Amino acid sequence: MLKRRVAINDPVAESQLFLNRALFAFAFVVVMFGIIIANLYNLQVTRYEEYSTRADGNRIKLVPLAPNRGMVFDRRGVLLAENSPVHSLELIPEQVTDLPATVKALSELISITPEQQADFLDEVKSQRRFKSIALREQLTEQEVATLAVHLHKFRGVALEARLTRHYPYGDLFTHALGYIGKINEKEFKVLDEQNISANYAASRDIGKVGVEKFYEAMLHGKVGYQEVEVNSRGRIIRTLREQAAISGDDLYLSLDLGLQLKAQEVFGERRGAVVVMDPRTGALLAFYSNPSYNPNLFVHGIRGKDYRMLLNSPDRPLVNRMTQGVYPPASTIKPLLAVLGLESGTVTEHTRVPDPGFYRLPNVSRPWRDHFKFGHGYVDVYTGIIKSCDTYFYDLAYKLGVDRMWQFMSNAGYGRKSGIDISEESTGLMPSREWKKRRHKQNWGPGDTINIGIGQGYWSSTPLQLAITTATLINNGARVTPRLGEKFRNSEREGSLLVEKEQVIEVVDPNNWAISREAMRRTVQQEGGTARGAFLGATYSAAGKTGTAQVINMAAGQKYNAKAINERHRDNALYIGFAPHENPEIVVSVILENAGGGGSNAAPVARQMMDYYFSEQYNNPQLPDRAAIAAMQEQRAAALVAREQRYIEEAAAAKVAADQHTLERPCNPNWD
Repeated sequence: MLKRRVAINDPVAESQLFLNRALFAFAFVVVMFGIIIANLYNLQVTRYEEYSTRADGNRIKLVPLAPNRGMVFDRRGVLLAENSPVHSLELIPEQVTDLPATVKALSELISITPEQQADFLDEVKSQRRFKSIALREQLTEQEVATLAVHLHKFRGVALEARLTRHYPYGDLFTHALGYIGKINEKEFKVLDEQNISANYAASRDIGKVGVEKFYEAMLHGKVGYQEVEVNSRGRIIRTLREQAAISGDDLYLSLDLGLQLKAQEVFGERRGAVVVMDPRTGALLAFYSNPSYNPNLFVHGIRGKDYRMLLNSPDRPLVNRMTQGVYPPASTIKPLLAVLGLESGTVTEHTRVPDPGFYRLPNVSRPWRDHFKFGHGYVDVYTGIIKSCDTYFYDLAYKLGVDRMWQFMSNAGYGRKSGIDISEESTGLMPSREWKKRRHKQNWGPGDTINIGIGQGYWSSTPLQLAITTATLINNGARVTPRLGEKFRNSEREGSLLVEKEQVIEVVDPNNWAISREAMRRTVQQEGGTARGAFLGATYSAAGKTGTAQVINMAAGQKYNAKAINERHRDNALYIGFAPHENPEIVVSVILENAGGGGSNAAPVARQMMDYYFSEQYNNPQLPDRAAIAAMQEQRAAALVAREQRYIEEAAAAKVAADQHTLERPCNPNWD
C-alpha cells in the first residue's frame, strides 16, 4: 500500500506571510516618510528662523563698531586729549591655524621685536579667541605698504585703521588726565559683572587712572553695529545694514594751560606739588606734580625697561603728589588751630602766652623747642601765626587736647578723602587716641598732643588737603569738593560737574574765622611775617601761612644742619595762601620736598603762581604753540631719562664700592 504524500507548500500560509511582510514594510515606509516630513516641517517651519540665521551666519556677520572716545579740553577749550589715527597689525586667534608660525612669518616682513611677540602670545591666552588682537601698533606708511602686498597669504590677519588716544602736552597734565590702556582680564571681569561688557565689544582700551578712569562711562560712548556679508575666508564683501556708534561726551576741565605751564616752569627739576583752586566752587585751576611722566608711553603698552625705570626712580614720577604724597602739614595748620582755640574759649584774641624759646609740660623735664632760639616774648594769636611761634601752639594744643583737635580738623578735611574726581588719593592721617591704640598698641600721651600742635608727629596730609582746609577757613566752615572736571558736552546738552559746598563746621562767633584770616594777611604783609619777603611788591592783597616740616627725627637738643645730612633727609617746605584777602578767588598750596624753609622756598612758588593768575596774561594768554610746547616736553623727557640713568649708575657704583669694601675687610674672628 502506498504511503500518503506529504504536502511541502502551504499556499495559504505563504500568502499570509507575504501579506504580513508587505504590511510591515508599508508601515515602516510610512513611518519613515512621516519622520522625514516631520523633520522637514521642524526645519522649514518650526525652526525656520533659527536655521535661517545660522545659514546667514556663514555669510553674514555682525561687526561691532567702536565709538569715538570723547575728547578732553582745558577751561578755555584747548585740546588736552585727542584721538589720532593709527594703523595696526591685528590677528583673530581662532582663524589662525598656527599662531607662533604666523607671528614669526610676519616678523620677517616688518620689525616685531621678540618682546612684542612674547607679549602678544601671552595676551592671546587671556583674551577671547574670536576677538581681534593687535600684534603691532603705530605702523609706518612703509610698513603698511609692505604688509598690504603680502596680507593675502595670511588667514585671520588684517590691517586695521582706527583712532587712538594721544596727549599732545606730554607730562604736563599726566596726574590729572591719567591715560588709557588695553583692557586686561581683570577689567573684563568687572565689565561683565556690571553688565556693560557688550558696550566694549569693539573697544580695546579703557581709562586706567586720572579723569580718564573716573569719567570712563561718559567718555567711552555707546557701541554701534554693522551687518556685513563675508566670503568663505571671512573677508567682508559688502555692508548690508549699519547702526552707528554714539561718540562719548567731551569733557572740559577746570585746569588752565597757562597756569599749568607756569607751575612746570617754576618747579624746574625740583620735587614737589602745587594746587591752585577756586575756593568758591572747588574748581582746580592748576594741578601739578613734579617730576611727572609721559602718558603716551602707556597708551600702546609701555616697554618693560621704561616702566622699571619709572617704577624704581627715587624721584617717584608715577606718584601723584597732590593726592598721594603724604607729608607732615607743619605750621600750615596753625590758622585753623587758632580758630578752634578761639571758638572753644581756650584763648581769646588778646590772650598772651610767654615764649622763652621752648615749652615744657608740667612735671616733664624735656623741652619742646621753638624755631626761634631766644623766643618771641609774650605772644598773642596774631603773633603766633605771623611769626609762626611754636611755643604758642604747643600750649594751645595741650590745653585743647587731642580729641577736640581731631574732631575739628577732620571736619575741616584732614584724614579723609576729598571727593576729587580721580581715584588715586590717600586719606593722609589725622591721628587720634583710638588710632594710636589700634596701630601702635599704645596709649596717647601728652607729648603726642604737643607734636601735632605744630603739624608734626603722626599727622600727615596731602597738598590737596592743605588747599581744601584753607578753603574751609575762607568759607567760614563750608567745605568744598575739589573738581578737575568742570562740565561735559555732547551734541544734545551740556552739564556742570561741580559740587555745592557743604557746611561742616558751625561756630558761635564767625569773627573767629576773620581773626585767623587777618593774621594770615599780616603774615604776608607785615614786617616780621614769615612770608613777607616772598610777596614784597605784590599788586594784590595776599594772605598765607608758611610751614617747614621735618623729614627725619632729630635728637633733643640736636641742631638742624642741612649741609650735614643727606639731601633727601632735609626739611620739606610748605605754603598755603589765598588772594585777594578781601574776596578770595584762588587758594594755593605748595610743597617742595627737601627744600628747607617754607618762607624762603615754597612761598616764592606761590607768589609766581598768583602773579600769573592776577596778570593780564592769564585773561589774555599768549602761549607758545603746540609744536613749541611739544619740543619743550621732549627736552624734559630726555632730561628725566638722563637723570634716571644717572641714578642707576650711581646706585651701581655704590654697590660696587660696598662690595669692594666687604672684600677688603680684614679677617677678624671676633667681628660682630
